[in-house]
Amino acid sequence: MSEFHIQVEISDGDVGLLRWQEDGLTLEVLSEAVSLAADDAILAHDLRRVEARVLSTDAVARRALQRAGFRREGIVRQGRALDDGSFGDVMLYARLASDQVYGPGGFSGVMNSVLPTKRLISHVLFTDEQDRILLLETTYKTDLELPGGVVEPLESPRDGGAREVSEEIGLLVNLGSPALVDWMPPWLGWADALEFIYDGGVLDETARGILRLDPGEIRDAHWLGVDELDGRVSELSARRLRLIMEHRGSADGVTVFTENGRLP
Repeated sequence: MSEFHIQVEISDGDVGLLRWQEDGLTLEVLSEAVSLAADDAILAHDLRRVEARVLSTDAVARRALQRAGFRREGIVRQGRALDDGSFGDVMLYARLASDQVYGPGGFSGVMNSVLPTKRLISHVLFTDEQDRILLLETTYKTDLELPGGVVEPLESPRDGGAREVSEEIGLLVNLGSPALVDWMPPWLGWADALEFIYDGGVLDETARGILRLDPGEIRDAHWLGVDELDGRVSELSARRLRLIMEHRGSADGVTVFTENGRLP
């Protein structure tokens, strides 16, 4: 292996930061050096955590860190000044003394930190006996939307939808298969996402009477027919709601798959 030096700066007593300055290192050389430096830092100095910060454009450094068992934890936008006066994004990688580094579990843990992820959203469609759809007026947006929200990490879409319904309108529901699954493109600063919409069925007068709106998040509830959606919900929501209502009752257990609210 070519000779060069990796420095370990120790702070807070048990956290180390790896630094190196040499350019043009091969992936094999840097991978082995980073792995040895991390092992030595953790074992010899009893470190809890070893970090490294590299430019997002430095593919060799990023892959070397991943080979050495470092997991990506985030991106510092414009975190480093470049020679041409511009700024580059910096990626933060870290390896904990408790991390599994070697074997299939170590590989999967690293890949889980660097591969793309998507937001997952669950909403639930309820209607009354006149096929009017329950839509909520939230405290943080102008258009109406179905009960539901973002699914939490390690939570299934069904559980997430049921939790959100309980929090927002006070109903306990047991959801089945989704009526519609949609891919949503980037919108209003959001990255793309997947959304599951479940059919919660018909709420009779008794069920409607026990709805309890979350005062911190829900301002009001509205019941609208499909011909009243335009201008009250987003165009994407209107397309999806009309599709669900068109397919409702046509075949039990059939899920409609859409992209941007349109059938492929």
